[in-house]
Amino acid sequence: MPRTSPAPSPAPPSTPTPTHCPYCALQCGMNLRAAAQDSDVVEVVERTDFPVNRGALCGKGRTAPAVLSSRVRLTEPLVRRPATGRLEPATWEEALSKIAEGLGRTQEVYGHDAVGVFGGGGLTNEKAYALGKFARVVLSTSQIDYNGRFCMSSAAAAHQKAFGLDRGLPFPLEDIPRTGCVILVGSNLAETMPPALRYLTELKENGGKLIVVDPRRTRTAEQADLHLAPRPGTDLALALGLLHIVVAEGRTDDAFIRDRTTGWEEARSAAMGHWPELVERLTGVPLPQLRDAVRMFCDAGTGMVLTARGPEQQSKGTDTVGAWINLCLATGHAGRPHSGYGCLTGQGNGQGGREHGQKADQLPGYRKLTDPAAREHVAGVWGVDPDSLPGPGRSAYELLDALGGDIKSLLLMGSNPVVSAPRAAHIEERLRSLDFLAVADVVLSETAALADVVLPVTQWAEETGTTTNLEGRVLLRRKAIDPPPGVRTDLEVMHALAALLGHEKGFPVDPEEVFDELRRASAGGPADYSGISYRRIAEEDGVFWPCPEGGAATGDVHPGTPRLFLDRFATEDGRARFVPVVHRPAAEEPDAEYPLLLTTGRVVAQYQSGAQTRRVDELNAAAPGPFVELHPRLAQRLDVSEGDRLAVVSRRGRAVAPARITDSIRSDTIFMPFHWPGEGRANTLTNPALDPTSRMPEFKVCAVRVEREPQD
Repeated sequence: MPRTSPAPSPAPPSTPTPTHCPYCALQCGMNLRAAAQDSDVVEVVERTDFPVNRGALCGKGRTAPAVLSSRVRLTEPLVRRPATGRLEPATWEEALSKIAEGLGRTQEVYGHDAVGVFGGGGLTNEKAYALGKFARVVLSTSQIDYNGRFCMSSAAAAHQKAFGLDRGLPFPLEDIPRTGCVILVGSNLAETMPPALRYLTELKENGGKLIVVDPRRTRTAEQADLHLAPRPGTDLALALGLLHIVVAEGRTDDAFIRDRTTGWEEARSAAMGHWPELVERLTGVPLPQLRDAVRMFCDAGTGMVLTARGPEQQSKGTDTVGAWINLCLATGHAGRPHSGYGCLTGQGNGQGGREHGQKADQLPGYRKLTDPAAREHVAGVWGVDPDSLPGPGRSAYELLDALGGDIKSLLLMGSNPVVSAPRAAHIEERLRSLDFLAVADVVLSETAALADVVLPVTQWAEETGTTTNLEGRVLLRRKAIDPPPGVRTDLEVMHALAALLGHEKGFPVDPEEVFDELRRASAGGPADYSGISYRRIAEEDGVFWPCPEGGAATGDVHPGTPRLFLDRFATEDGRARFVPVVHRPAAEEPDAEYPLLLTTGRVVAQYQSGAQTRRVDELNAAAPGPFVELHPRLAQRLDVSEGDRLAVVSRRGRAVAPARITDSIRSDTIFMPFHWPGEGRANTLTNPALDPTSRMPEFKVCAVRVEREPQD
C-alpha cells in the first residue's frame, strides 16, 4: 500500500517536534526529540509555550514514548489459525482479506446491521470521522458507537438540554483561576489530570474558594476549602438540596433568570421538594456544610460548577448534571465572564470523537442523524444518496450486549471493552460468541487477544492528526518518527478495507486531506470546523470551535470561539433552559445480601483500561495492581488487615484484590480502580443500568459485599 507523507513532515532529528500527549483530554503540549542521531527512539522535552500545561507533564506523559518500543507493541498483523486456535503472524494482504471476507460474508447472510463497528475516544478527529463514514457508506450499518459513551455522554445530553450545544468547557481553562468559587463534583484532578491542578491552586492564590464533592477525601479534596462527601449515587439530591437553600435564602439572581432563561418555575418547584433535612439524610452531608456551600458559591461574584465521571456515570447522570446546571442558572453563574458549567472530559479526544460521526446517533459537525437537512449536507460531501445513510443504532453497551445475537461480526478500533465495559465478564463472553472479530490497536490488549484478526496501527508520535481537548481547542499532533516496518495507520487500514469492499474512492490516507473533508462536512453544523486548518492550528496553539469559514469576498477570518454563551445560548430563542429534575435512588441500592456501595475510578500512574500504561515499567512500579480501598471501621468489622486479599462480590461477579485501609473514604463505601484485567477487574462488578437519555452505564455505584479470601 502506498504511503503519503502527512503535512507537516517530521522535523529533522536535531529539531524537537512540537506535539501533544496521547493520554487525557488536557492534551498537554510536549516536544519530542530523537534520543540520539539516527535513532528512532524519542524523548519528551518540555514545551513551556503551550498554554494548557505550560510545560508541566504527569508521569504518563513523560513516559509515553516507552509504548513506542517494539518490545511492547504490535509490529505485524496476526491471524487466528484454525489448526492451532492461536493468533499467528500474517501478511497485511492476508489479514485485510480475511477482514473483508469476514465482514462481507456476515452481511450477505444476515444483513447490513449484523456487522458492528466500535471506536475509541483516543482516535484522532480524522480517524473518528473516517470510521463513521466507513460504517455508514461502506458497511451501510447503523451499528456504530464508541467508548466515549462511557465517558461524558450524560454531561453532553445535559448540555444539549440546557444550552443547545455540547462542548465540555464553554471557556478556556485559564478562566478557572479568575472565578470566585468552583464547585468540583466527582473529579480527582490531582490524579486524573495532574497538570490541571495548578488552575485550582491559582484559584485559591487569587482568593477564590474551592468546594470538592466526592465520597473520598482524595488528593484533590485535600486542597478544598470545603469537602462534601455524599453517599455514592446521591449527587442529584445534593444539587437539588443546594438549590432549595438558594431559593429559601433569597439568593437567586432574578434578573438573570428573567432575561436569559426559561423554565424556572417548574425547576424551582421540583427543587423545593428536596428540603435540607431530607437531603442530609439521603446524602450524609451535614446540614451546616450544605449551607456553607451555598454561602461560598453565592457570595462569590462569579462561580463555576465543573463535573466529571462521579455524577455523570450514573443511571440518572443526565438529570444529575442538569441539577448542577440549574444551580448555576439560578444564581446567575452562567453565560457571563468567568462563570458557567463545564464538564471535564476524560479521554484524549473524547470531545472530538463524539462530534464527527462515531456516535450512534450523530453525523459530522455534531449533526443529528435523524435531521433530513443534516443527512443531505453530509451525504453531499460524501457523494452518496441521503436515503442510503442508515438511521441511529445502539448505544455502546447495548451494542456490546448484542454481540453474538443480532450482531455477528465486529470491527473494533482503539478500545478495550474486556476491561473497560460494565459487567465486563458478560461482555467478554459476548465478544467470544462472535462469528468474526477484527481489532486494530497499538498493543495486544485483552480484547485484541480474542480477535480473529489483529492489525498493528500507528501511535501518536508516528502520525499526524488533530484532536479536540476538553476546552474545545482543536490541536495538531505532529508526526515525529516513522513507525516500525509492518505497521500502518488506521486511515490506511480503512482505505484498504473500503477498496476490498467495493469503495476504491472516498477514503484518503493523508490526514490533512481527511481533515479538509471533515471541515466541509462540519460546515454549518453545531461543531463547525470549516474555518480551521492545520496551518492555523500550528500558528495559534489550537483553534476553538465553532469556527466557521470566513467570507471569501471580504477575506474575513473567524477567530474561533474560546468563550461560549456570553451573548446568547445556542437555543432557538437564545435563552438557557431550566430542566426540572427530582432525585431518585441508584438502580441498585444496598440490601442485606449486598450491604455496601462500590465506586470505581482511576489512579495517577495508570490510564483507562491500562492497555498501554501497564506496559511501562515506571508506571507499573508506581501502581502495580488493583486494590480495594476501605475504611478502618469496616476493616475492623471484617477482621481485615492492610494487604489482606479481599473478594468483592456483586450480582454480576467477583473480583479479588488486596486491602488498602484508609480513613479517607466513607465507612459504607469501598473503592476500586478499574485499570486491570484478571481477578482484580473492577468492571466485573459494575452495573450496566443505563441512563434513559444518555445511555450511560452506572459505573459509579452498585451494591456489593466484601469477603476475606484465604491468605497466601
